[in-house]
Amino acid sequence: MPDERSSRHHDTDIAAGNAARKWLREAACVSEDPELFFPPAERETDPQVARARAVCRRCRVLLACRSWAIEQGEDAGIWGATTARQRRAISREMHSTIVRRPAP
Repeated sequence: MPDERSSRHHDTDIAAGNAARKWLREAACVSEDPELFFPPAERETDPQVARARAVCRRCRVLLACRSWAIEQGEDAGIWGATTARQRRAISREMHSTIVRRPAP
């Protein structure tokens, strides 16, 4: 049984998670068929990928969506107009930049 401290921590985590994902309610994809964003193959030339990206590009929370997907390591679907492959490349680049940065 969780003690009061772990319960408070859990409640704080939930509140922080909800606040961090507030952008979801404002996403352009909310009214779209979710299947659009999970094509069988995420190839750059796939028409379904292009349609999903078109929705993303008119979205006012595109960057929040993309950042969330990168931070969470989302490995499927189109998020913030990026494929899983693109997000992995962005993540690798971010990590290599952190590693290369000289200490102050």
